[in-house]
Amino acid sequence: MQKDISLKLTPGEAADDMAIKQLIAQSLGSKESAITGFYRLKQSIDARGKQVWINLSVKAFMEEPFHQRDFSPVHFREVSKSKTRVIIIGAGPAGLFAALKLMEAGIQPIVLERGKDVRARRRDLAILNKEGIVNPESNYCFGEGGAGTYSDGKLYTRSSKRGDIQRILQILHQFGAQEGILYEAHPHIGTNKLPEIITAIREQILQSGGLFLFKKKVIDFLIKDGTLKGVTTADGDTIYADAAIVATGHSARDIFHLFDAKKLQIEAKPFALGVRIEHPQTLIDSIQYHCLVRDGHLPPASYGLAEQVDERGVFSFCMCPGGIIAPAATQPKELVVNGWSPSKRNNPFANSGMVVQVTVADALHYFEKDKTIKKDSPFLLMHFQQAVEQSAFAAGGGRLVAPAQRMIDFCENKNSTDLPACSYLPGIKSVDMGSVLPGFIANSLRKGFMAFGKKMRGYYTNEAIVVATESRTSSPIRIPRDTINLVHPQVNNLYPCGEGAGYAGGIVSAAMDGERVADSIIQKYL
Repeated sequence: MQKDISLKLTPGEAADDMAIKQLIAQSLGSKESAITGFYRLKQSIDARGKQVWINLSVKAFMEEPFHQRDFSPVHFREVSKSKTRVIIIGAGPAGLFAALKLMEAGIQPIVLERGKDVRARRRDLAILNKEGIVNPESNYCFGEGGAGTYSDGKLYTRSSKRGDIQRILQILHQFGAQEGILYEAHPHIGTNKLPEIITAIREQILQSGGLFLFKKKVIDFLIKDGTLKGVTTADGDTIYADAAIVATGHSARDIFHLFDAKKLQIEAKPFALGVRIEHPQTLIDSIQYHCLVRDGHLPPASYGLAEQVDERGVFSFCMCPGGIIAPAATQPKELVVNGWSPSKRNNPFANSGMVVQVTVADALHYFEKDKTIKKDSPFLLMHFQQAVEQSAFAAGGGRLVAPAQRMIDFCENKNSTDLPACSYLPGIKSVDMGSVLPGFIANSLRKGFMAFGKKMRGYYTNEAIVVATESRTSSPIRIPRDTINLVHPQVNNLYPCGEGAGYAGGIVSAAMDGERVADSIIQKYL
């Protein structure tokens, strides 16, 4: 007999398979020897009370042979001789999952990545962190796997209506992700493990006859009679195909300029901008788990916060327990920060983006006296994003040193005479953040932090440090597409996709959007 059972366990019990087996037997009113095995279906943490509980659902086997979780790997067809070829611009989650989906159907993907493979990319990231030198083609945003490769690898999304979340998780597991992502309420992979998974996906694409080309920056679309025929790359190559998927991520500004130069529609899209906030992880643990010392069976604690401030949203973004703040600029003289965590989340700090909604009206007000900015430009919010990043770079004094301030000092407009330890490797500098951030951003954050301190007692503290600037939360531009066929309204066979086009936000939602676009192409050609 097989039976799904829900259990409420202490953290220690949840980490002990023998204890779980005993509790399954008790729940079923049977002998422990009758339980032949179990596997986990869902697992979440309930930390609302003083006692932290683990809610665990399992599939138990009683008096019949135990077998592991049903898992049918996705099969990829040989596509080297396919009559249909699809160019995929960008090797982030959207592009990679689009490629896999096409190969399932027998269509050959040609993946063009402007950056380098994950191994070569590491060297550029080391230079970025140690010397503050940005390689515009190889950084935390550009390169194999996109921005997701060197992120926390969070796989939680609310975008269930956009696709099959479980299928995405199973494919990631098929390529090497730990089984825990299939049942944890807030699954993540970890920066240290993501590169191996991305490499395995690339090897599968090549093994199945797809093409995967690095240092192939697309600089032109070949369009004839309103139909895309191919693309031109910066090294002079012309590549022809039946369709092209544009999955370039939220930071590929040159692609937006290419669309504009070709007189193809793009539009300004609201996004969010703010700072990274970093606390000692032990402090977040004590707040969230109501303890002085975290139980060793519990993971480092996380949080999610949101508040309406003067009818404007202020919210946490990409929270990284046991993480590190990283320099995520893609061009010189701009300062961008992001966060990541290893799989164990065992660094001493907890960081999170804390951002404020930004609208077209905000950018219009910001540039009100700037005659050089066209007020009806689709680049309006992108120019706003760049202006704040440049302000942060200048305030830090160069070499990606980040402006920073203690949280309460920032909220009370006081200079921080000293700064606490910080995980940001290029270094930090005490700066009045009010002089770096636009006024409405700074004021919204101040009110937001004070409100969050009431929701999480101890969160509002000068032990926390505010670091500028968290600005790549999503694309400030949307590339429009038909809602049914997902094709650009002006160009047949050109498919905007993923975060950069404005249709996703995170690894899983981008992967699902890649599959959706691939499905549309499959329906057209097969």
